[in-house]
Amino acid sequence: MKLSDFKFDVPRKLIALYPTENRDECRLMVVHRKTGEIEHKFFKDIIDYFEEGDVFVTNNTKVFPARLYGNKEKTGAKIEVFLLRELNQELRLWDVLVDPARKIRVGNKLYFGDSDLVAEVIDNTTSRGRTIRFLFDGTDEEFYKAIDELGETPILKDHIERAVEPEDRERYQTIYAQHVGAVAAPTAGMHFTHHLLKKLEIKGVEVSPITLHIGLGTFRSVDVEDLTKHKMDSENYDIPEETVDLVNRALDSKKRVVSVGTTSLKTVESSVTANGRLKKSAGWTDKFIIPPYEFKIANALVTNFHLPESTLLMTTAAFGGYDLIMKAYQEAIKEKYKFFSYGDAMLIL
Repeated sequence: MKLSDFKFDVPRKLIALYPTENRDECRLMVVHRKTGEIEHKFFKDIIDYFEEGDVFVTNNTKVFPARLYGNKEKTGAKIEVFLLRELNQELRLWDVLVDPARKIRVGNKLYFGDSDLVAEVIDNTTSRGRTIRFLFDGTDEEFYKAIDELGETPILKDHIERAVEPEDRERYQTIYAQHVGAVAAPTAGMHFTHHLLKKLEIKGVEVSPITLHIGLGTFRSVDVEDLTKHKMDSENYDIPEETVDLVNRALDSKKRVVSVGTTSLKTVESSVTANGRLKKSAGWTDKFIIPPYEFKIANALVTNFHLPESTLLMTTAAFGGYDLIMKAYQEAIKEKYKFFSYGDAMLIL
């Protein structure tokens, strides 16, 4: 498939600036692959589509406040530093993006607020990418606390055009977030409430986690027309034994295995046995799923409404079928569904 196959216009007013007040009261479009039927519901209605023995696979990664603002030594110029991933905990080496990049060279020191947090630039990795080493005398716990206090919630301001607010720290996170490491939220999971999860449990539906620490590469624009030439950034994942057992039991019993989000979908499809079952594993994945693709594990998908030409949309189209998903997106625009991280949800069955 080609990049231009995923080009369409989304009115700016349909990109959600804020989440719904109650997580599970956003809108839910239900898309049936076999019949092509499209239903319009609310997210809390999702429980009506599942039964005992079905399994929801959730991504329990936790977003950390990855955007820091500092000042360059001597000139005092304001610099934004976006923490992408920790390269070496002992040496406090990090892979980051800096802005404005032209001002940041190897050897520069950056100072963050009135804290003891200082960083030195030790390498250029890309036009905006740098490797930095934090110079900090405290313990690891004190270091991460400093990052947490100084950092800003990393909502993608290129698309959500407003200032970050204190409420974003809680809302740009799933209620089951556990393992710190993501710089972007697994947004499909942000619609679940404790009450809704309890109702699923009472109905006999299992909810079991994987972990995939989402990086900015998931949102990086595709700049090649031939999608087979696009290279995804690697992201760290872990699939625990308990999830493997539940998923494989559901598959053996012809039950639903529901991937909550394209990140969960990518993770389970990165670890498949020769006979089409999930296997326990941990490591790095750069899997890029585009149509056509034969899915081995998940047979239902919960996802948000993604932006045109995004890798997330391409993966969704691979799951739901290109023609049906593009039709559903036109329906979503017509019915004024909200798009992107804080937007509405889609269930593909």
